[in-house]
Amino acid sequence: MSSSFQAPSVSSSDEVDLYAIYRTLLQQKALILFVTFLIGAVVSTYALLVSPEYQVSSVLRPAAINELDALNRSEIYQLPPGEALMKVGASLESYETRLGFFRANQKLFSRFERPGRTLEQSFEEFNYNSINLVVPDSKKTGSLSDYIKLEMNYPEGVDGVAILNGFVQYAIASQRQQISADMEVIVKNRLSELSGKLDAARSNYDTDKAARIATLSEADHLKRAQLQDELKALRAQLKTQRADRVAQLNEAIGIARSLGIQKPTTPASLGEGGASGNQPIMRTEVNNQPIPLYFMGVDALLAEQRALLQRKSDDFTDARIAQIAKELQLLQANREVDVLKQRQNEDLFLGGVQSLRAEEARLNNLNVDMSGLKLVTIDKEAIEPLSPIKPKKVLIIIVGLVFGLILGLLAAFVRGAVAVQKRRQSGSCAVLVPSSSVPAKKVLPVSVEEV
Repeated sequence: MSSSFQAPSVSSSDEVDLYAIYRTLLQQKALILFVTFLIGAVVSTYALLVSPEYQVSSVLRPAAINELDALNRSEIYQLPPGEALMKVGASLESYETRLGFFRANQKLFSRFERPGRTLEQSFEEFNYNSINLVVPDSKKTGSLSDYIKLEMNYPEGVDGVAILNGFVQYAIASQRQQISADMEVIVKNRLSELSGKLDAARSNYDTDKAARIATLSEADHLKRAQLQDELKALRAQLKTQRADRVAQLNEAIGIARSLGIQKPTTPASLGEGGASGNQPIMRTEVNNQPIPLYFMGVDALLAEQRALLQRKSDDFTDARIAQIAKELQLLQANREVDVLKQRQNEDLFLGGVQSLRAEEARLNNLNVDMSGLKLVTIDKEAIEPLSPIKPKKVLIIIVGLVFGLILGLLAAFVRGAVAVQKRRQSGSCAVLVPSSSVPAKKVLPVSVEEV
């Protein structure tokens, strides 16, 4: 006796399985629809109830060259448009600037305040989640000179347009104030430097002036001492000469008396007494040396002697004494020294300070209107958005329905598979009919339901 079993073909088994799955899902369509609409309802409720989030943005570009011309022409602070944009960008990114704007406009940020939080903690939430600075890629553009974009995300109920536009204006004003403060410091430092140079020039002038006065005074003192020494020596010389003259007169008076010369005479006249009285005589005198003093006669010599003995001063006998007196009189006052001492505005006589005074006057009269300084151009201001960026309600609902459908199909498939497994375990069986003469035939399993 032989027995054989014929296994079902794969294709037949696959067809049966697909059909069974389809029939199972079709039977569970109520469950699929229920799960799909349940998940869809939950997601739709979330999409409708969640607070929408909006986004606004502002774009800044470099200012025109003429806007910064007054600042750059001051030769105090050089600020190209690209660098001005970078400074404003750094101010927008600055934590201190953002915190300052937050503190100055707390009414605009009342939505971010929470009970039990400090002001800084509320600001941290806003600063971390809300504002984002977008700059161009440095590898592509090479600098920040193209643009700067500031984006802000905010929930419903917050005036994001006012916050972003106000923050941009606050950052620009803050940077403008910083530049103004830098200019004041630079101008103050340069004026201090110029003042120091002028003080050094005044000190140098005072030193030169004192040296000039000292030199002139010393020269006058030396000249006066020399003249006084010369005058003293000259007077001593004249006195000696007078004494010598008196001695010569005394000697001559004695000789004249011994010769009987009473009146002035000459050597020729002295020889007339030995000659005959009636013969005419012609006298010729040839002298190669001065006539001796005693020929002046006793009377003349005595008169001169008395005059010399009665003389009180010999100054009038030498013209040099009068000249010395004149020079001493001139040395009593040095007019150049008097003029130097009597100068009122000595700054007028400082040398080499014209350029310093011109620069000082320019800096003192420097007037750059910082209030109207345009650092950047606001290419795009923040405007009220037309729709929120979050949540995307339609997309969320569609995704929720698809997810619900998938979840419903999975639940239906699992439920159907469990039900079939239970039926097979409780009611399925297989019948085998053996025969010695008849070949064994395939007997399909028959379920209880089919019986």
